[in-house]
Amino acid sequence: MTTDANRDYYDVLGVERSATPEEIKKAFRKKAKQYHPDINKSPDAEGMFKELGEAAEVLTDPEKRQVYDTYGKDGLRGSGHQTNWDFMQGYPDLGDIFSTFFGGDVGFGGGGGRRDPFQGEHLRMELPVEFMDAAFGAEQEVTVHRLGMCDPCDGSGSADGSGPSACPTCGGAGQVRQTTQTILGHFTQVGTCPGCRGMGKTITNPCRKCNGEGRTHTEKKLEVSVPAGVDSGTQLRVGGAGHQGPFNGPAGDLFLVIMVQEHDTFQREGADVVSTQWVPYSTLVLGGTVETDGLKEPLKLTIPAGTESGHVFPMRDKGIPHLNHPSRRGDHFVQVKVTIPKKPSRDHRKMLEQLHDVEAGKPTKATAMQDDTMDASVVDRFKKVLSGSFA
Repeated sequence: MTTDANRDYYDVLGVERSATPEEIKKAFRKKAKQYHPDINKSPDAEGMFKELGEAAEVLTDPEKRQVYDTYGKDGLRGSGHQTNWDFMQGYPDLGDIFSTFFGGDVGFGGGGGRRDPFQGEHLRMELPVEFMDAAFGAEQEVTVHRLGMCDPCDGSGSADGSGPSACPTCGGAGQVRQTTQTILGHFTQVGTCPGCRGMGKTITNPCRKCNGEGRTHTEKKLEVSVPAGVDSGTQLRVGGAGHQGPFNGPAGDLFLVIMVQEHDTFQREGADVVSTQWVPYSTLVLGGTVETDGLKEPLKLTIPAGTESGHVFPMRDKGIPHLNHPSRRGDHFVQVKVTIPKKPSRDHRKMLEQLHDVEAGKPTKATAMQDDTMDASVVDRFKKVLSGSFA
């Protein structure tokens, strides 16, 4: 059996177009058992199982079947009908499938009804992480407010410890069904049982502290390992750290959404970082080597003569480790900018005035012009004063 989005639903189930609802149900039960991905490990099993579910959902619904027989799949889409098979949350149990489509008394391996135990809800919370901890990893304590097991009743929900019993309203299924007769046939509507809120269980002598639920609000501290390379939006899963399930059911999971804090020196762009290094004007003009802050240690930055303010120098492999490849690191981009003194010293101002005159082509008392070049002693004085004042 192979999947095909255009296959006829009757062919998918292997029945005639005149098949009765009971024949369709029987065919689905047989093929669903054969192709359920929990049983059939074939790579095509998921697609086959989904196709079977879509076919059964349409052909066991009188209204949808009438539209399909008349207009085909385009008719279902045009009339607003669509199938509801979603495999994102894992494959449903066969008993649940048969119960959903064909009633609570039909099932596989023990009949329909809600599975036991009832899992607790998942939790999601933001986790602020310091810039360097996000870059290179760290252990971090997290305080979680959750529903934990009730101590007085030991999670049973019952004051005398007897635990829950099957809900008399739904017989433990967690669902109630209402069937109505229309001109198109019988329609069955399935809803959550109001007696047990879908749990399938009730407590006759509830614990006073938890009101019969078997869990109460608690605070729990966890040590969480933050891996190197995480960024804002990265999600960490801590299994079993969510809400405790009712009646001693398994706990849900905790999902931590990383929020990386800003840094005074570095800005982050994925695995790359950007920083600014302020340098004297003389260094940009004459060139030189300066020391700049790196993520782990100071870095040597060589600036060629004639570099413009705003130029960006890449420092390869000096950035943040990649989350999935920690042995690899991003790059560190350093932008150099000229330092402008607000209050230059007397010597500094004098040298700047001389430089201004030279740049303007005016002769000065302090310059001995020879072959259109500045005297070496003046250049040395200029470099020394300017570098010292700008530093």
